[in-house]
Amino acid sequence: QIYPVESGGDSVQAGGSLRLSCIATKYTYTTNCMAWFRQVPGKEREAVASIATRGLATYYTDSVKGRFTISQDVPKETIYLELAALKTEDTAMYYCAAGGVVCSDLSSEFYSSWGQGTQVTVSS
Repeated sequence: QIYPVESGGDSVQAGGSLRLSCIATKYTYTTNCMAWFRQVPGKEREAVASIATRGLATYYTDSVKGRFTISQDVPKETIYLELAALKTEDTAMYYCAAGGVVCSDLSSEFYSSWGQGTQVTVSS
């Protein structure tokens, strides 16, 4: 079982940037994909991006393409999500998840291990 731990959330102004980190010990041994999701209270959890743990393939939801970048540092067992050109609608709790079958499929049902989340708040 993998236990992702997120960090890096903060309050920023629109147009700003943040880097979220997710430490997930030994994730490359047991996980096909790592992903970031986000959720606003009262709304469904939304996929943001995913990365293949044994390759370079990355996938993004349309609303963040060109602004967010997912990456991994395997020796550090860390997944990153770089957020740029932030908008107020990016405000959410961001979750790191491990699992996946086909990394291009960002359905949350395929992810079995979830972190506690880190809050990103973007103000205008």
